[in-house]
Amino acid sequence: MNAVFLVMFAGLLALGFPIYLVLGLTAVGLLASTGTPMISVAQKIVDELNSQTLIAVPFFVIAATFMERGGIATALINATSSWIGRVRGGLGIVCVLACTMFAAMCGSSVATALAMGTIMVPSMIKQRYDRHFAAGVVGASGTLGILIPPSLAMVVYGVLADESVPRLFLAGIIPGLIQALLLIGWTLYYARKRGYPPAVQAGVGSFWQVNIRALPAFSIPIIVLGGIYGGLTTVTEAAALSAIAALLISLFVYRSISFGEVLPVLAIAARHAAAIMIIVVVALVFGQWVTESGITNRIVQLAQEWSLKPWQFLIFVNVLLFALGMFLEVFSVLLIALPVLIPLLEPFGIDPIHFGIIIVINMELALLTPPVGMNLFVLSSVTKAPLAEVIRGITPFAVLIALLLVTVMAVPQLSLWLPNLVLG
Repeated sequence: MNAVFLVMFAGLLALGFPIYLVLGLTAVGLLASTGTPMISVAQKIVDELNSQTLIAVPFFVIAATFMERGGIATALINATSSWIGRVRGGLGIVCVLACTMFAAMCGSSVATALAMGTIMVPSMIKQRYDRHFAAGVVGASGTLGILIPPSLAMVVYGVLADESVPRLFLAGIIPGLIQALLLIGWTLYYARKRGYPPAVQAGVGSFWQVNIRALPAFSIPIIVLGGIYGGLTTVTEAAALSAIAALLISLFVYRSISFGEVLPVLAIAARHAAAIMIIVVVALVFGQWVTESGITNRIVQLAQEWSLKPWQFLIFVNVLLFALGMFLEVFSVLLIALPVLIPLLEPFGIDPIHFGIIIVINMELALLTPPVGMNLFVLSSVTKAPLAEVIRGITPFAVLIALLLVTVMAVPQLSLWLPNLVLG
């Protein structure tokens, strides 16, 4: 019977049905075939969705949407440009730094790549940067949106894994900064190799002017992270405050959004948030079947029979996630993989926080790998370049992110040291 539903899953997926619908129908069918009352499934969904942490998702989506359209990206780029001075390839470094700071505000990789790509790619091409390199540095830097806190992917992982979101946020900081340094290092090397021009040195007056103008933008990560780790707000309250701050700054400081545009932007954000919430609901239904089917116990037994070590299990997981990430977007991969993988962490002695960062870095690679890497399509649209050209520019940066993944997997303290230091 299970084989019939797996064939149905593959068939619906091949026909182009949305992944949440495919997996949801399959999970409901599998549960019904085992005699599980649907009312108990519905009750579990209601219980799990009654989560204050999950309410943070729509607020972070609203904040990201207003930041993407509200002039905040421009303010950050101008400020970081004033810091770099006359460094060869400085615009590429500005892109990495600005994406890092924008990521610390919005929690979305696609929003980061879109907001920064719209501004940075034309500027780099104007200064004779190769178009494929400009697309590559923006696309790779944009993935920091889900690794640097706050991160929507981490919120969803925290809900599905029942783990502390503040700990996950802290766990992403050091790997995120390492990734930013790796991207800057490659940018410097490639800029010297290709002879890209230096960034323009701002005058003293201009330096202070652009940095003062960027102060409202810099206040958003202070509101979010300072509120959470200062004990002043919960994750959900901080998300709500970030949404309000992004709206007010966009309206009254940078004035890139008019009052008439507020409701349409909110509608766009609501649609994106609803899609994520539907994914979480389907993941809960699928997780119910995984729990009741005993599939995780069988996997643990097989691992014991094969004498699998934790590192071997992690390598298998990385290969699986890479394969899924080539064909599915981030939340679809989380939807399929996490209900099966999370119950296996305790038998293998793997810290769920460390595993969460491994998952997120894998999702960064999923955003950059064809044929369905979302950042590839965003940058192809922004640059008007063929997808093959964007992939060419992305490839060396994707290799660096893969090296980061291997390093974080081999050295758990890179992700665990900071949350253990701050939260015990």
